[in-house]
Amino acid sequence: MPADLTKEQELRNAKIFALSLFLAAATTFVITLFCPPNVWILGLKAVSEAAMVGALADWFAVVALFRRVPIPVVSRHTAIIPRNQTAIASNLALFVKEKFLDPDSIVALIRRHDPAGLISRWLIERENADRLGVYLIRLLQGGLKITDDARIQAFLKDAFDTMIDRLDLTSASATLLDSLTKDGRHQELLDALILRCIDYLDEPGTREMIAAQLAQWLKRRHPIAEKIAPTEWLGENTADQVAKIVNDILNAIVQDKGHELRKKFDALTASFILALKQDPETARKAEAFKQYIKNDAVFAGYIEDIWSSLRAWLQNDLNRQESSLRLNLGAAGSWIGQAIDKDPALRASLNGHMENIARALAPEFSEFLTRHIQDTVNAWDAREMSRQIELNIGKDLQYIRINGTLVGGLVGLLLFLFTRLVG
Repeated sequence: MPADLTKEQELRNAKIFALSLFLAAATTFVITLFCPPNVWILGLKAVSEAAMVGALADWFAVVALFRRVPIPVVSRHTAIIPRNQTAIASNLALFVKEKFLDPDSIVALIRRHDPAGLISRWLIERENADRLGVYLIRLLQGGLKITDDARIQAFLKDAFDTMIDRLDLTSASATLLDSLTKDGRHQELLDALILRCIDYLDEPGTREMIAAQLAQWLKRRHPIAEKIAPTEWLGENTADQVAKIVNDILNAIVQDKGHELRKKFDALTASFILALKQDPETARKAEAFKQYIKNDAVFAGYIEDIWSSLRAWLQNDLNRQESSLRLNLGAAGSWIGQAIDKDPALRASLNGHMENIARALAPEFSEFLTRHIQDTVNAWDAREMSRQIELNIGKDLQYIRINGTLVGGLVGLLLFLFTRLVG
């Protein structure tokens, strides 16, 4: 049975019961009018009379919430809910905003429930991690299907072209390089590259390659000398000497922070950044590069081939029962859960970030939600809104009528006894 029909039946039954009590009181009152008066009849009359008054008063109070009661003077104070729809919408929205969506309440909720800990404990269960992996796979499959649509592809291409057009490549590159060279960070990168070169030159395979190239060079450039001199020996020894000399130079650069090559590297970097910021020719080349990315057919075909291959592999993997992506996503989710669970500092950090996000987003989100609540409630038909409210709380409101009948009768009895004692 639909929920609304069940609620309607419950409301109807409650109304019938309240009305039955009123009719019982009214019938009793009418009967007492025709009975010989004695203390019992008078008492029963007082009880039934007071019960009727209580029943009628509370009937009016309940009905006046939802409908207009055509009684002179007081009718303008009936149909309270339909007449005050706008005020109800505003007050409901304000209540939700102040009690549920203010930043302090959300932050307190985060601190009370430790969401990072809850998520980690949920992910530790491999079944949950696998379920998350399945949802992510479905999301990815949906995304791949969307990209098959030619109209979506055209939209993405237009969006990419617009982004490229709006990108100031020279300014962005200069800003990035400014950040990378701040406080000598580029020198640290230079040191790392030099040390990697030294390690590479120290590898036996590298020296063998240099020796082989030197031997080939001697054979090509000095074929007569090659027949007389021990070419292989010369190549090996020369390679060792070349590697040693280069290593000595590189070590000197690493150890001397004021080395001339470092200064030249600084000057070259600074001049390149300045050119990106001010040189029209550099700006023209950057613009030409942007146009190449947008319009070059060979480059576009290359990117399309890469994407087609990647998409085909993804679709094939996702359609398999033992999808490697699905398995890896499940394993990754479980690992993340274990890592968070084992690290209290990480949990505290994640919860702290959630608090910061709540503080930043709660005001704007609460404004949006309160406007949505107001607009939604105001858009409802007033009579339909009253009906829905009555369906949901009307059964409980009928107990006001029932209690009014019973309490009224009890008050009538007490007043009757009081008057008999005083009289």
